[in-house]
Amino acid sequence: MRILPKFLAILAGCFFIFAGLAGADSQPPAEGGQFPEMSFAVPKNPQFQQYLGVSGKTTFTIPEIAAEVVLIEIFSMY
Repeated sequence: MRILPKFLAILAGCFFIFAGLAGADSQPPAEGGQFPEMSFAVPKNPQFQQYLGVSGKTTFTIPEIAAEVVLIEIFSMY
């Protein structure tokens, strides 16, 4: 009976891994191309919300950040 919970946990983990891979683009954006549209959860800290200029929202996109320039660093681990 102990095998069933472990099996279900492994199955759920595989589901989330493969679901994430299915939603990923197969190719990176072209040089000079636009960054893909992504939404992020607003930080719970009011100071961070104010810093980003996203107060009063639940999610935000990169163009909504109150800044002239937004630097995005991407790490390729694999």
